[in-house]
Amino acid sequence: MRTYLDCVPCFVRQSLEAARNVTADAALQERMLRDVLGMAATMDFDRPPPFMGQAIHRRLRQLSGCADPYQAAKRHFNRLASDALPELEDLVRGSADPLRAAIACVVAANAIDMAVIGALDDGAVRNALREAPGETLHGNLDEFREVVAEARDILYLADNAGEVVVDRLLIEQFGPHRVTLAVRGSPVLNDATLGDARDCGLTGMVEVIDNGSDAPGTILEDCSEAFRRRFDAADLVVAKGLGNFETLFGFQRKIAFLFKVKCPLVSRHVGLSVGSYVALCYRGNGCPEELGDPLPGGVGGADPA
Repeated sequence: MRTYLDCVPCFVRQSLEAARNVTADAALQERMLRDVLGMAATMDFDRPPPFMGQAIHRRLRQLSGCADPYQAAKRHFNRLASDALPELEDLVRGSADPLRAAIACVVAANAIDMAVIGALDDGAVRNALREAPGETLHGNLDEFREVVAEARDILYLADNAGEVVVDRLLIEQFGPHRVTLAVRGSPVLNDATLGDARDCGLTGMVEVIDNGSDAPGTILEDCSEAFRRRFDAADLVVAKGLGNFETLFGFQRKIAFLFKVKCPLVSRHVGLSVGSYVALCYRGNGCPEELGDPLPGGVGGADPA
């Protein structure tokens, strides 16, 4: 998915929020914002948004001297999700379709995304998780079940801190012995890193690796060689979140995308309303018909102008 003009205000908002997270110095905040505006003037709109996001947040970390501006927020949402986990486990266990319920929960947790919403409401996150099993899942769930059943080696690409706690529910449905969990190689936004996986106890459940990159998505050419080998060798890649969808959709291999539609541009791209829950199995062989008749540039909707 390419970057659009409408992405620019979102980049600016992210930058200002990050600047205010790390310093109260108005002059430094202004310098950081001016640098980002300069970068936006020369950005490559043919690349997915995570390319620009990576460059912006690298620059913000460099100027601020703060290696992880979102560290406090990540710890907070890891705790919130951990507190909610026992209730979610009961919901999944008590469901007539535990796999579907687990998918709905992990997609609901994709709302813990500070790239889209800087000030997340704890109560809204808790309610979204609690109500997730009743949400409609868009995509091709039957095919999702099929490819999961066939896979012996599943590479699960995590997205955000907090969200990664809830990913445990789906990993349990898959069978942890089949799963390798991949996180970001370095801090960016509130994306999950090895430290988050360790703090949430996931390293004791599955093998956890990092992708060697600080992009808020999966830019394969920026990832480590070791990660790329695991990516190529996996029977199935499960990709969480919008950043992974933006960077990997259209890649010629079998990928299951799980995300919540949080952006009007993505909404138009996939032909679904903002707030929709998506569980999409993509085999790398064209646009899936399950999301509607594809128009140019979209999964099931028109390409944004």
